[in-house]
Amino acid sequence: MSMALSIVASRCVIVRGFSPVPSRRSAFGVQIAKRKHEDLAKVLFSTKTNATETTAPSTNPTDTSRVASYPFAEVEPKWQKYWMEHKTFRTPERTMDDVENNKPKKYVLDMFPYPSGAGLHVGHPEGYTASDVMARYWRMKGYDVLHPIGWDSFGLPAEQFAIQTGTQPAETTTRNIANFKRQLQMLGFSYDWEREIATTDIEYVKWTQWIFLQLFHKGLAAQSEVSVNWCPALGTVLANEEIINGLSERGGHPVERVPLRQWVLKITEYADRLLDGLEGLDWPTGTLTAQKQWIGRSLGSRIEFEVMSPSNNIVTSEEGEEEEPKTITVFTTRPDTLLGVTYVTLAPEHPLVSEVTTEGQREVVQAYVEETQRRSDLDRTAAKEKTGVFTGGYAIHPLDSSIHVPIWVADYVLGSYGTGAVMAVPAHDVRDFEFAKNFDLPIKWVVAPEDAAASNEAEEAAFTDEGVLINSGPFDGLTTEEAKTAITQKLEELGKGGAEITYKLRDWVFSRQRYWGEPIPIYFPVDFPEGMDPATQDPRLEDCDFVIRYDQPIPVKEEDLPLPLPVMEDFQPGNDPAGCLARAKDWRYFFQDQEWFARETNTMPQWAGSCWYYFRFTDSKNEQQAFSLEADATWMPVDLYVGGAEHAVLHLLYARFWHQVLHDSGYTIHPEPFQKLVHQGMILGSDGEKMSKSRGNVVNPDDIVREQGADALRLYEMFMGPLEAVKPWQTNQVSGVVRFMHKVYNVVSSSAANRKTEMDNETLRIMHKTMKKVTEDIENMSFNTAISTLMVYNNHLQSLKEIPIEAAEKLALMVSPFAPHLGEECWSLLGHDRSLAYEPWVQHDEELCVDETVTMGIQVNGKARGEVTVSVDADQDTVFAAAKEVERVQRFIEGKDIIKVIYVPGRILNIIAK
Repeated sequence: MSMALSIVASRCVIVRGFSPVPSRRSAFGVQIAKRKHEDLAKVLFSTKTNATETTAPSTNPTDTSRVASYPFAEVEPKWQKYWMEHKTFRTPERTMDDVENNKPKKYVLDMFPYPSGAGLHVGHPEGYTASDVMARYWRMKGYDVLHPIGWDSFGLPAEQFAIQTGTQPAETTTRNIANFKRQLQMLGFSYDWEREIATTDIEYVKWTQWIFLQLFHKGLAAQSEVSVNWCPALGTVLANEEIINGLSERGGHPVERVPLRQWVLKITEYADRLLDGLEGLDWPTGTLTAQKQWIGRSLGSRIEFEVMSPSNNIVTSEEGEEEEPKTITVFTTRPDTLLGVTYVTLAPEHPLVSEVTTEGQREVVQAYVEETQRRSDLDRTAAKEKTGVFTGGYAIHPLDSSIHVPIWVADYVLGSYGTGAVMAVPAHDVRDFEFAKNFDLPIKWVVAPEDAAASNEAEEAAFTDEGVLINSGPFDGLTTEEAKTAITQKLEELGKGGAEITYKLRDWVFSRQRYWGEPIPIYFPVDFPEGMDPATQDPRLEDCDFVIRYDQPIPVKEEDLPLPLPVMEDFQPGNDPAGCLARAKDWRYFFQDQEWFARETNTMPQWAGSCWYYFRFTDSKNEQQAFSLEADATWMPVDLYVGGAEHAVLHLLYARFWHQVLHDSGYTIHPEPFQKLVHQGMILGSDGEKMSKSRGNVVNPDDIVREQGADALRLYEMFMGPLEAVKPWQTNQVSGVVRFMHKVYNVVSSSAANRKTEMDNETLRIMHKTMKKVTEDIENMSFNTAISTLMVYNNHLQSLKEIPIEAAEKLALMVSPFAPHLGEECWSLLGHDRSLAYEPWVQHDEELCVDETVTMGIQVNGKARGEVTVSVDADQDTVFAAAKEVERVQRFIEGKDIIKVIYVPGRILNIIAK
């Protein structure tokens, strides 16, 4: 018998450490339900295995004295060569007839890997293995499968690495891609390598630039002066997430806030579409929530506070003419608290700061603004201590002109969010409350709990819930919802505001002042002083006087695409916000039709190439289009998208935005790109920390493959725990799945040698239960429990004197998605002369998955006294009669009256005796 489990005649499964469990469910199902796969792991991992040992396989699987090691070092290269030579995983060509005839397809996609110089560590293949399991499974289920791979190869890290090593980014990127490709191929992933693409391929750049032009022509790509995080040392703009304590995350260089001319994509125009499009997607709840929060749709009120002049008189211009009074516009979702406003706060970068500041406060305000500009938005919002200064100015309350509200400048208000100003209600907002306490500002309570409608002046914390209005004049007694409506209507009557919908989402700053990115296909006219003939001028010369007309952008003609990067010996960043491409004067300036023009020197962000690569994979060799309508109709949308949760917002949001624009332009018939999304959990180092060179906890998959094989790595990562869970890597535990692989190899070798065709009823039923469970687990991507089930099945086969050939074939087929080299080798040993990649997946018989008998517990007066094995459809009388034959039961009912019998079919019988 197997040491993992014992199957007795009654089909009650005895699991080590567990008592027999009576149940109507199959005994096999009980075993799987009760045994956690970690318990099985303890059995598997209890014995060390030398993966390099080889012994001739025994034809008797119960003979443990001669256990052959699976020769992975020979098998894996052999099958990888076979797959490559036979183009086993080439994507089938699909036509519109396939779509009309409902021929099933699965588009399985991994998030675009970035080919870093360090190569893969063992955490990276987890998601790739999960998607590969599904791709292999669906091929065997009869689906047309598209499973491609490519490289997100532009970006700042590649440029920085090239600068540090004194090489060209194109050279280092090519080397990195080659290394990544080698590692992915050695792991046996079933990618269609004929569709391989890289965002740096000039043909791919062409179509990325083409999509930018579609955005430009639709008015969705435009220039704007934006306050950005400028890092002179890196020579580029950084996102808030790339700055820590005022320094760049990469290199620790100082960062400052400066206004720059930037290209922005008007993603805000698609805010509602992006929000509504989430409905119906099979995505993790956390990711859906993150997207909704990032879009941040809010229904509230716009409120205008008129700014008082320093002398409290009518504001006049320098010429003495009366001017329209300045107003501070705020947005709030709680207009019901308007009469609780005790101050107004402006962001340091708000354009009215200098105008509302009095002369007496100008120096301190200016110093505060300059100091704040050196910090990122993320730093400012994350800081526990909120800072600010009083401007000396006041605003007039929109509902009561007798109330003059002081105007402050504070770092917790961001110019990039909302209107850059907030009405501060410290009694009912946590941040405002903390700020008011810190600066001893008044706190006025205007909302109280409905069951305690009285002043809250003694409270030591903000009351942020809804309630009933107090201290609000004519609005007293109204509920929060009633007051929101009433106060908003009053503001509309007074011309001081009204209802409004706003979004947290900001337009996408698309420019990067670096070299290694796609050139933006835009150029501008160059003007010279009046009377100068352009033909006699040359803007490439230092002493030439000219102006670039950035207000007159001209798109590159589509037939002139791609616009390639110039080859530059010196592509290091500089202090010029125009970027290093501004130094490539022969590339930047060109003479055409008797006029000089200047190319855009900003490049696209790394996000650009990854926004549409899933389209290109459907039609990667098309030289006339980015992708055809037929490719879109036959392959899109992506059926399974696997990648890290760190991309839950930006990449997915940007890709959806581009997709929806292309949908509106008629290039795709599908409104959303990714139907199902799965995030794999992070694999940590053995110390429980994120893998990194600095921590010294990185494990190279090359080492694991060399010592124990690619299939061992794949199996271990799928067996470690639920796919979405965070898990620590333990190299010494890989030996457990290595033992399993050896046992599978021996079972199949034994079966191939004996060629037994008959199968006993017990094995037949266990085989069908295994096929059902493994299939269900793969469908649910519960890979760890599927592998556990296969281990149990293999142990049963190993316990047999002779293994039926059909049982071994089913084992090889079910193992193959997880350990494809092992599966192929086993299939070959069983006499098959072609790959099993397209063999039909196993099919179970539901009737054979139901037990004929069940073991039930017998109780006397509520205490367990024995058990019986009966037919699954046995009635109470039959079970009671069998129970009375059990010796221990007889002792407890002998000489007593049977008062009552409680029977739960298939589970338990309880005899009440006195």
